[in-house]
Amino acid sequence: MTIREIPMYIDGKAVTSQSQDWRDVVNPATQEVVARVPFCTTEEVELAIANAKQAFKTWRKVPLGKRMRIMLKFQALIREHTDELAALISEEHGKTLPDAAGEVGRGLEVVEHACSITSLQLGERAENAANEVDVYTLNQPLGVGAGITAFNFPIMLPCFMFPLAIATGNTFVYKPSEQDPSSSMRLVELAHEAGVPPGVLNVVHGGPEVANQIADHTDINALSFIGSTHVGSLLYDRAAAAGKRMQAMMGAKNHCVIMPDANRSQAIDNLMGSAYGAAGQRCMANSVVVLVGEAREWLDDIVKGTRSMKVGPGTQKDADLGPLVSPQAKERVERLIATGEQEGATLEVDGRGCQVEGYADGNFVGPTLFSNVTADMTIYQEEIFGPVLCVVNVETLDDAIDFINANPNGNGTSIFTNSGWVARRFETDIDVGQVGINVPIPVPVAYFSFTGSRASKLGDLGPNGKQAISFWTQTKTVTARWFEPENVSSGINSTISLS
Repeated sequence: MTIREIPMYIDGKAVTSQSQDWRDVVNPATQEVVARVPFCTTEEVELAIANAKQAFKTWRKVPLGKRMRIMLKFQALIREHTDELAALISEEHGKTLPDAAGEVGRGLEVVEHACSITSLQLGERAENAANEVDVYTLNQPLGVGAGITAFNFPIMLPCFMFPLAIATGNTFVYKPSEQDPSSSMRLVELAHEAGVPPGVLNVVHGGPEVANQIADHTDINALSFIGSTHVGSLLYDRAAAAGKRMQAMMGAKNHCVIMPDANRSQAIDNLMGSAYGAAGQRCMANSVVVLVGEAREWLDDIVKGTRSMKVGPGTQKDADLGPLVSPQAKERVERLIATGEQEGATLEVDGRGCQVEGYADGNFVGPTLFSNVTADMTIYQEEIFGPVLCVVNVETLDDAIDFINANPNGNGTSIFTNSGWVARRFETDIDVGQVGINVPIPVPVAYFSFTGSRASKLGDLGPNGKQAISFWTQTKTVTARWFEPENVSSGINSTISLS
């Protein structure tokens, strides 16, 4: 098998890095090396940023209509290449093919939203704010933007960043995850095929050193990050010191509340997919289920649902979840499962030692279920990022709200109930950015903003929707008054042409 060498992308061309530091990209189901990715040199990152800065001079003046048409072509190409992109995701990340195709679809929604840039970037105008004085605003691009993404959504996360950034007239430098970069690179190739000019979208690769260089660089005006709380917090401080705007979407501990009046089968079916899909490697995964009152009697059904989930490689059609992304991720998840046992949680279903026929070397951990979990346990306090579901019992809705609000994270939460009053009370009092009502993973559609709160987010503005337009632009306010020419008979007005 030929091992791909992942290039950089600078000035509209794939460029081979001259770095001496290359890392293997591994299929997590087989441990087969499928690609090699460079950790770019300081000079190569500087070149990508300088190229983007130069390209901004002309790109910022490209008409909105032309940018819109590029986005229209881009969304058509993503739709055409969905199967190819999903296969690349599955090969390097381990997701099942249906799950990977679903990810491409969520990314596509953002590009479709960017196709409306001709109306999204409009300013405001007040005629005669004073006597013959008009006041209006212009939403202008910032300059060079940048994005750094985690491994778990190699298509959706960059789509949360660069389509709207470049559609609003910025140029962009992107650093994908070094663990699964091929699908991200293919996405960038499709963007250039759609007509994105050279230098408008550049790609570099690397680890913490490259991320720090991007955060520190004064020629980058705005930075979007999606990943762990630890890394996001460090980069946020560096970006602030460098005077740049930043949004950081970070860690999570998401709760699914089940009320006794909920539709039992639908609630449990939805819980299984949200807890164990993508092997739990989602920042929006429901890793904690809060059973309220008599709903605690549903534990046996949750156990049965957990045991029914099928583990296999991403290419296996009937697999519900695939492998974890790396041996290190598997080791960490299994260590946390052992810690949960040691700290007194009841291990109802143990996913350790999971064997998949024909894939002895895969990073597989089976669906795992703990009951009698309390807030002081490590498995509750840490984001496990694996197929591990914790069951917590409370007596009332108030107890559930208080329990969730006491957690430092506020990324997403959901509630299953047939009571409109309960649902409204929950959405009003819960201090979490994204709320699902009878919806297990409340990631909003792309024309609404991805929010998050408390320790799950740094920065006022999140990706997508109106907030993204505000993040990637700066507002210029113009106050204008025009005087009538002194010599009207000169015919000056008659010479004005709009051609």
